[in-house]
Amino acid sequence: MARIEADSLLPNDHVKQLALDGDITQIHRGNPYADAGDTFDVDGTTFEVTDVTHRTLGDLTDEDARAEGSEDLEAYRKRLEHAHSDGFEWDDDADVVRHRFERQD
Repeated sequence: MARIEADSLLPNDHVKQLALDGDITQIHRGNPYADAGDTFDVDGTTFEVTDVTHRTLGDLTDEDARAEGSEDLEAYRKRLEHAHSDGFEWDDDADVVRHRFERQD
């Protein structure tokens, strides 16, 4: 269990605010950026990483998309394609890492 920088897991201020607001409770990244039990702070609020799981994009569901602040999986896919304008294409076999986290009050 370690204390990590929020910037290493949450890529920008908008995503940090979504976490503070409770609109996201997980994030998929291309690599593991934390371990279960790690903590991080956003504007004085502590979060704990509760689960880190290796998956593929094809494993994602509408529930995953909602936990990351999107309406459904199709909206999440479009958001990723927009955010990664460097030629990102959705590949069901692409490896990703899910980081689930909870606000600690």
